[in-house]
Amino acid sequence: MAAVSITHLDQGARGEYHAKVEGSDAIGRLTYQRNGDVVVADQTLVPTEIGGRGVAGELVKALVKDARQFGFRIAPQCSYVEAAFRRHPEWADLRA
Repeated sequence: MAAVSITHLDQGARGEYHAKVEGSDAIGRLTYQRNGDVVVADQTLVPTEIGGRGVAGELVKALVKDARQFGFRIAPQCSYVEAAFRRHPEWADLRA
């Protein structure tokens, strides 16, 4: 499996997590809006050329890791993030 690297672009009220897969120029994205201490995860997009490699899951894990580190909560507006929260009950304390 190719390595997935995640970067975070924080633009204040909005931001994105980007995922790159080794050997591809395609970028997976998880976008959000910040509202005080709540991050509303509004969309997860993974291009088909890097799909099926766990990219979306890695994007959500990066968001969850930052929520734990920086003390914010997550409102999963995106259906993928919502499903990830259902699969990971250990994240329930982070749900807004």
